[in-house]
Amino acid sequence: MQKSMLAVALMAGLYACSKKDSPAPQTDHFRPANDTSKQFISKVYDYLPAPGQFVNSSGTGNQEGAQKIAGGVNGLVSLGGYGGYIVFGFDHSIENKAGHDLGIYGNPLVNKDQEWSEPGIVMVMQDLNGNGLPDDDAWYELAGSEYAKAETIKKYRIVYYNPKNLQDDIRWVDNQGKTGYVLRNMFHTQAYYPAWAANQDSLVFEGTLLKSTLQQAYSPDYGIGLITNKPMEWGYADNGSALFLEAREAEGRGYNRFDIDWAVDKEGKKVALRYIDFVKVYTGQNHNGDPGADPNEPNRMLGEVSTEVSGARDLHLQ
Repeated sequence: MQKSMLAVALMAGLYACSKKDSPAPQTDHFRPANDTSKQFISKVYDYLPAPGQFVNSSGTGNQEGAQKIAGGVNGLVSLGGYGGYIVFGFDHSIENKAGHDLGIYGNPLVNKDQEWSEPGIVMVMQDLNGNGLPDDDAWYELAGSEYAKAETIKKYRIVYYNPKNLQDDIRWVDNQGKTGYVLRNMFHTQAYYPAWAANQDSLVFEGTLLKSTLQQAYSPDYGIGLITNKPMEWGYADNGSALFLEAREAEGRGYNRFDIDWAVDKEGKKVALRYIDFVKVYTGQNHNGDPGADPNEPNRMLGEVSTEVSGARDLHLQ
């Protein structure tokens, strides 16, 4: 018995040492796909948007609406401003195989000179204790094209404050010494602060902050004044990248593709994951759709940049 245990321990050690990347924890509750497994989300575990214009709206900004992204790719839920998130999983573990493993659907605008992407950062987790809940291991970021760039801020932290007056903008303060507001607009008059949040005074989100890609430039077709939010190159949800367009051309519907091999830990070290069980998507930018320089007369037409998710699927299943 002791010899068997020693052999297992030695084999586990040799396997860990043979990996170029930091190995994932050794506890294994891998759930293989079978003939009844579905390629789409089976369950939404958590939904907490940051304040935003669609939050508390029926269908796109409440907990009932969040559940509709399960079972297909035709739901739609807004994650609100920076840090707002949704957590979901599948009826099996998604394996890390060659190429892309996970597809996430959103609704970026992709017409030339009318681009409007709202890039969401994607994180993954394994179910190490086997209880079927995303509660026991670290989240690993799938490092996209912007992860290693100087403009990207790691360990970003933001606090939103629930305004006492419904008509007031939502104030925020971050750990970079900046403060600002999620701007209200005339099109959405409900409360922007999530009504079901446990803390009704303030919300705190932490993560990686992507640079602003907001632009307002001259277009020979449309003239001056069009505001765009350009996509990142790759590796983000709700992002009208070249890979999104490629998927749309090939399959009739665009989506963003992700490789589990991109996983990094909180210190930025690559992590070798054989599979994942849970996915978290959160809004990765922090700005309103206002390129103006006058804080006293902001442009409220477009609202905040807020990642939207309409579904996800395991790319290895049909």
